[in-house]
Amino acid sequence: MPVNNMSAEDEITGIGDRISDAASQAKDKVADLGRNAAQKIDQNRRTAASGLESAAATLHQNAENLPGGEKVSNLAHTAADKLTSTADYVRRNDVSGMMSDVEQLVKNNPGPSLFAAAVVGFLVGRAFSND
Repeated sequence: MPVNNMSAEDEITGIGDRISDAASQAKDKVADLGRNAAQKIDQNRRTAASGLESAAATLHQNAENLPGGEKVSNLAHTAADKLTSTADYVRRNDVSGMMSDVEQLVKNNPGPSLFAAAVVGFLVGRAFSND
């Protein structure tokens, strides 16, 4: 009888080991995908920063021609300045630095962060819906 129990125990242990190995392999693959995504983002940071600066310059150039008068023009210039600041930030920080900043922002502002995440989730869901 002890032989049967040992056989069942060995089988359970073997199943546990296989599950543990599969989980470890999945974790490694996810980590590799994350590293590859971070590398791609880092490779494209300069291009993204240049695009943001170009958009800011265009906004500055056209701000005076926007309908709505001085108030709208001032808002456009402010938005352009924010785009320029964002371009500088993207150029100066790598993905890990940006992620640390996002983590700190979420820790310091959990309510607004949760709201922003819900809004982004809703918009992404709408973008992919078939309506």
